[in-house]
Amino acid sequence: MNASMMPPDLQQKKDKRQQKYHHINLQLAALGQPTCEMDDDRQYLDIANGLLKKYAQQRRLLAQYRCPADQRIEDFLNHYLLSNGINETIRIPGETFVLEQKGLARELSLPYHGDEFHSAYIDSYRIQQGVLHNPQNDKRTTKGVFHIAAGGLPVPADKSEVPVAAYGAILAIALSPPDDLLNLPFTINQANPAKLWVSLLQRPIVRPEISAEIPAQTMEIRFFAPGGLVANLDFVESIFGNAGDPFLPDNDSALDINHWTGHTGCIILAPHLVHCRKKALGLPHIDEATPRQRKDGMCWHNEDELYNDGKPFKLVCRDMQGIIVTIIADNYFGYSKKEIKSQISYATNLFGDCEEEHAGGALAFPRVILGEIHIPSTSELAPKPTFDQASQLLAPVMERKDSGYGVDKNHPDIIFVPTDAQINIQEQQICWLQNNHQQAIKLLIKKTYIYPNGFRVHMERHPHAPSWRLVGTYPEGTFCHKPSTVSGGGKSEISKSIAGAVISGDFFVEDFDKDMAFVSKIFEHDYANRFRKPALHGSDQRSLLSKKRTLGSVIKLLTPSATDYSDTYNQWLEEIPQHILGLVLMIKRFYKAEWGDNWRQHFSVDLVNGKPGNELKYHGRKLIASYLRVGFDEKGAWRIFKLRQDFIASEKLQMEDDITSSTVIPVRYLPGLNPEYNNPSVKLVNNCEESFFQRPDDAIHRGTDLQTELDFSGKDNFISNFQPLNTEDARELLEDVIHFEEFSEPMQKVIR
Repeated sequence: MNASMMPPDLQQKKDKRQQKYHHINLQLAALGQPTCEMDDDRQYLDIANGLLKKYAQQRRLLAQYRCPADQRIEDFLNHYLLSNGINETIRIPGETFVLEQKGLARELSLPYHGDEFHSAYIDSYRIQQGVLHNPQNDKRTTKGVFHIAAGGLPVPADKSEVPVAAYGAILAIALSPPDDLLNLPFTINQANPAKLWVSLLQRPIVRPEISAEIPAQTMEIRFFAPGGLVANLDFVESIFGNAGDPFLPDNDSALDINHWTGHTGCIILAPHLVHCRKKALGLPHIDEATPRQRKDGMCWHNEDELYNDGKPFKLVCRDMQGIIVTIIADNYFGYSKKEIKSQISYATNLFGDCEEEHAGGALAFPRVILGEIHIPSTSELAPKPTFDQASQLLAPVMERKDSGYGVDKNHPDIIFVPTDAQINIQEQQICWLQNNHQQAIKLLIKKTYIYPNGFRVHMERHPHAPSWRLVGTYPEGTFCHKPSTVSGGGKSEISKSIAGAVISGDFFVEDFDKDMAFVSKIFEHDYANRFRKPALHGSDQRSLLSKKRTLGSVIKLLTPSATDYSDTYNQWLEEIPQHILGLVLMIKRFYKAEWGDNWRQHFSVDLVNGKPGNELKYHGRKLIASYLRVGFDEKGAWRIFKLRQDFIASEKLQMEDDITSSTVIPVRYLPGLNPEYNNPSVKLVNNCEESFFQRPDDAIHRGTDLQTELDFSGKDNFISNFQPLNTEDARELLEDVIHFEEFSEPMQKVIR
């Protein structure tokens, strides 16, 4: 019996990868290219030999045929050149390795049975977390980069205008890369490696979906790269997706009348263009150049002058027809992504009624620390949904129990509780009344308890103290959208949790006896007559330490409010020092009903050199407070601010990162809007990226960017501009114990 000892999921992943290898070999053979020698593929290649010969003959007969998208691009280029007096025919690559399914580019970017690929343009590695690609240039610049062909749409003054004759020459050279650039990494270890172009079809969103009758609109983009730069196609595919085989009618945009905007883009990678000489491209001598050509550098003084001083550039050709072709003389990944963004922007401008935004955004759900006891508020005037209503609404997914709570059928760690359910960590239970009989279930970690109004509660351990607390998450989030943002303006940061900037430290008191006396006065104060409306006086008789008043209620009670509280009461609140308020909330956080008025004896400070210290303790254990670290002062020291006792970072769901399409529509198209929204129109936004490419600037500080460290420790990542670490490097990191512990747990785990 030949039984595999490999886990089923790992075996399945290995089989899937092997299928991709067979797919790649078969496609290489169909293109007449050398294949990789695999132990188990000789048989099926022999079987397919007849079909491959037939396909090769058909390929020769159809050598001039281009898929519909490529034909549109080729016709545009030849018409553009001819209409501007350049009588030469351009043929874009016809026999390319078409990335007809997602994931092929990832395998093609590294050698078969190899973990590294090196060329003059890129260094690639297969690593534990996915793949690492370090291109020749690891930065992008805007100076002297943007070039536009003359003869089409007007060229802005801050861009370089390229004469059409020079554009034609540059395009011809771009489509004739040197052999070393065509080498396919997948076959590089073979005696005779494959040399060919690789191409990809994409359909990025231009206008968001408005309704089922008005679906999302997309453009088509064809991306061509020499085989040695297939990693760039893996990069853009991981962000914008893969639209399939462009030769199939199902993927012909012109037949997709409901979704295609009518715009076509083309991107050609050609880093070898930096070696072109100006004179060879047909640019004039400086004495014969126009003032604009001199300003843009589109002329030469010495015959050996390189175009754009031998620096990377991108050259765009477009007009009002709706077709845009870009040549990028660099394989820096950022240029590939940004050019798709630029082409989406071009399509939105011509299509109208939509816009491409350089935006970031996240859906943020406020959270709050509830302490050890949560008692649902009964003072709110708005009616709350009942458990019966929630049960009816969630009937398909909720299993209702006889005692009056429910369990999610698909996610058993989600528990639905009644409106009046009280949660108590000390008793480790959740209780409520049903038909005047008390019901209860056990409070457990890794369970989420949801009230009928959507408010969620779970138990969580303090990250820096040996204590547990209840954390509540509000059901309605806020979509924080940051539009039209310049580079470095915080698009990614808006979606990151602030938790990484929160630090913990000892809770300090200035003078223990004096501060406790002040706290005692606050606890003994009569709050019944605090309201601005006299009719409400006496309606709330709860004391600060009452078990019927939660920590959140105390915070609200001690926060001035011009609408709720009288001027006299607000003035009294303003006179309470901030450190005293923090002490009040800390004591409330730990208070137990059985203490009565003897709460003071549970808190203390040490005697230091015979004098009371400043570190507050609870039952002899130091208490921890949270502080927010915000930037540096002029001396380079961190600026630290004390946080409220119930503060915890909001829960965020990233919605956008860089490229967003948007449109504005009347509210009548959108039923179910918030009744408090009175504007006549709303803006709909749609993230254009399937996955986000982050530039984690803060990750250089260990343990600061927690989300990046979590993502970085995962699998199947596309990583760029990092140093590859081997086993010896990891051992050195581990041995540096002091600094190693600064990493978050996921990063520590992946290094180990």
